[in-house]
Amino acid sequence: MFLFNSCKLLNSTVRRIVQGPKYFNGPIMGSSCSRSFSPNSGQPKNRNGAVTSVEPNSEYVEEVVCKVNDINENEMKVFDIGEDGKVLVVKQKGEINALGTKCTHYGAPLSQGALGDGRIRCQWHGACFNLKTGDIEDFPGFDSLPCYQVTITKKGEVKVRAKKSDLKTNKRTKELVEVTELEDTSVVIVGGGPSGGTCAETLRSEGFKGRITLICKEKYLPYDRVKVSKVSQIPEVSKLAARTDDYYSKAKIDVLKNNEVTKVNTEENYVQCKDGTKVPYKYLYLASGTKARVPDVPGIGMKNIFTVRDYDDSVSIFTALGDQKDKNVVVLGFGFIGLEIASTCVAKAKSMTVVGKDTAPLANIFGTSVGQNIQKLFEDNGIKFVFETTIVKCDGENGYIKSVELANGAVLPADILVLGVGTTYYTDYLKGSGVDMRPDGSIEVNEMLETNVKNVYAGGDIAYAPVFALNNAKSTIGHIGLAQYHGLNVAKTIAGKGSPIRAVPFFWTMLFGKSIRYAGCGRPVSSQIVGDVSELKFVIFFFDEAEKVIAVASCMRDPIVSQFAELLSQGKSLHKKDLAEDPFVWTKWIN
Repeated sequence: MFLFNSCKLLNSTVRRIVQGPKYFNGPIMGSSCSRSFSPNSGQPKNRNGAVTSVEPNSEYVEEVVCKVNDINENEMKVFDIGEDGKVLVVKQKGEINALGTKCTHYGAPLSQGALGDGRIRCQWHGACFNLKTGDIEDFPGFDSLPCYQVTITKKGEVKVRAKKSDLKTNKRTKELVEVTELEDTSVVIVGGGPSGGTCAETLRSEGFKGRITLICKEKYLPYDRVKVSKVSQIPEVSKLAARTDDYYSKAKIDVLKNNEVTKVNTEENYVQCKDGTKVPYKYLYLASGTKARVPDVPGIGMKNIFTVRDYDDSVSIFTALGDQKDKNVVVLGFGFIGLEIASTCVAKAKSMTVVGKDTAPLANIFGTSVGQNIQKLFEDNGIKFVFETTIVKCDGENGYIKSVELANGAVLPADILVLGVGTTYYTDYLKGSGVDMRPDGSIEVNEMLETNVKNVYAGGDIAYAPVFALNNAKSTIGHIGLAQYHGLNVAKTIAGKGSPIRAVPFFWTMLFGKSIRYAGCGRPVSSQIVGDVSELKFVIFFFDEAEKVIAVASCMRDPIVSQFAELLSQGKSLHKKDLAEDPFVWTKWIN
């Protein structure tokens, strides 16, 4: 376990003890390995005051990075630490902490993030890090921040000691419990997505010493699914993987790849896989996710018709596109997936047309005015739209699609068709299991994510779970950050450290360089826009019947959405009347 400091400014001694990580036979990723110091003695001491040995100086750098008065209360600043890197220094409640400078997910500069009560929330995608430990507490991402030793000298200087390798990587993998012999208990995790992967490694980092089996439908280890629809070139899957085979081997986590569960027996406590394997469990976590919806229209089974859910889908799309720019591409759907694919593929296509039933892209979420300006952004980049219709037939030659017929009678050339019209739940394997399913196939769970069957949990896309930001009303929300959060909480519950979930949904996309964020949930009855929609630089406040703000969206106005997410996570509320004099006064309420 890591114990990091916060230095009281009135106390010149360091109050941090950091235990170096032990990853079975060796470190998977290094972390600061420091001790507490007394400025008077110059001798490193442990928490009991005993003198300890000093790590080799060549591995560490120790420098005065600033003075106490250089940083204000509730302020975050980046300072150089010698010639070896930079540290993020944060002052809150009379304490100073030093951490890594960038979000471990995609490298957002955290000095521009949202400082909450004891944690920083990334302004890009909502990941949260504890100020005192650097631990990741909300997602997306898998790694924590390095957290460095701080000493306040008698001269009022802030001295930071950091491991050079931590300054370079800016990441820290949580310490895992060492398992020499597996205990007689077991967890089976159904689903190798971000939720299942997070659950597996959190079990080990929280001290669980029983058998862990992670069953992956895909032939890959858990990887970054965000990039499936959001990048113009798909990297090798090994570069997207959250962890390596060696990591899982050392952690004694059994990963069954390219397999799937076909049956769950909750009376005899086992799952049966497609290959016939039966895996017993004491605890079961269902995180099987969703599959892309495919409309039932003639010709939909032809080649070069794709959905977008996993790595292989994206590889297939880019392979079909090729490099000749000779393919006419049609995308069905005005949601995030459809628009992301259109924006990332247009440069490789001869033509790109997006078809949908609405009157503007994303209008059902952000309103017509915003939707029309997003439409203009896309049209300026060579993408055409066809509104208020859908595809009723696919036509082709030799088994390959060549055109699509629309409900309005139009015919569009289509060498490639990409479907982005929603998802259905991967839960058919639960029929007859005793686990209650709702009519749509989702699984209802309580605030601990437990189903109607004891020791059987469900999370991620399939979970009809309480949403803290919605007064704990239940909903199914398909998003990577929430899925990982569910995995973390189930693992802690199994390890005996659980607590009720406090879910705050956070969504994002990037379209032609325009960052769009959304936090909160619920059906609004009205909204208020602050900013310039025509320039796609705005904030939208969404209100319910009582004029309570239930969600905030923004475009190019970071970190406002992360600040609202942090407000919700603290159980605080915001109303329309609070916005009257200053629509952003509430940002001061979060720290």
